Amino acid sequence: MKFALNPLQWITVDGRWRYAEPGFRADYPGVLAQVRAAGFDAVMLEVLATQTLQDYARIITDTGLAVAPGYCAVGLPEDHGDAPRRGSAEWVRWFDGVRRKAEESNYFGLGTVFLAPEMNFADTSIRTREAVAVGAGFDEGRLDRLIEILGEAADVLRAEGVRAGLHNHVGTWVETEHEIDRVLGALDPALLGASFDVGHLVWAGIDPVAVLTRYADRLVDVHVKDLDLAVAEASRATPTGYDDASERGLFREPGTGGIDLDAVLAALPDGFPGWIIIEIDRTVMDPFESARACREWVERVS
Repeated sequence: MKFALNPLQWITVDGRWRYAEPGFRADYPGVLAQVRAAGFDAVMLEVLATQTLQDYARIITDTGLAVAPGYCAVGLPEDHGDAPRRGSAEWVRWFDGVRRKAEESNYFGLGTVFLAPEMNFADTSIRTREAVAVGAGFDEGRLDRLIEILGEAADVLRAEGVRAGLHNHVGTWVETEHEIDRVLGALDPALLGASFDVGHLVWAGIDPVAVLTRYADRLVDVHVKDLDLAVAEASRATPTGYDDASERGLFREPGTGGIDLDAVLAALPDGFPGWIIIEIDRTVMDPFESARACREWVERVS
């Protein structure tokens, strides 16, 4: 099995998303050096908007890390006040970010990518601000539109030789089991595989072993994390915002929460060729100690 770390321990700090901060470029080499010092050989691909591919490659080379598949998010144009007509210049440009992810993947020799709906933290976003993990505000027409957008994004990636795997994520418009099944049922397996986040499945009350087994022939890569199951259940029982649930210590390092991760790994197909990327969306530990705890779990299970 191939393991990598997504170093969110250093990125989601005090309600900030440090990848988006121009000043983070100066800190990035040190963060990746700590990932290497924690014992990881690979890190999830994340080229900053403030750097070139070549600049990122230099940092990766200097730290001695390999790169694992990255994350591609695509939004609904109407959520941004746009309504491009299919085939128009505006429609084509809507997927510029997807093409960038294809370019990044190819530059580093990666043939797969996690494809997810975008996270929306606007004040009017019910799934992040008001009620997480319960399919709040569900609309079948919106889901149909999202399937169209995800299908187009996956086709853009495929044209560049990159295989997309659907990535479920609490707080997006693909967080429930029904939504996952609808997207994967509507799109050809040759176009869109499955790259699940085990922790976000459990957060939404979904049995991860059942889902991994059901889509075993479509699995591309997976994200792994652990959860405080009591916090997850409470966030579903009482309407809770994404940040509120996160701040209650929801996310845990593998082996320190309540998910049966041994059963999750056992559910992967024999000879699973994909990447297992560990990410702790928001840790309650010191970032380096969190990374070390993640690595210790890898050493136990690999």
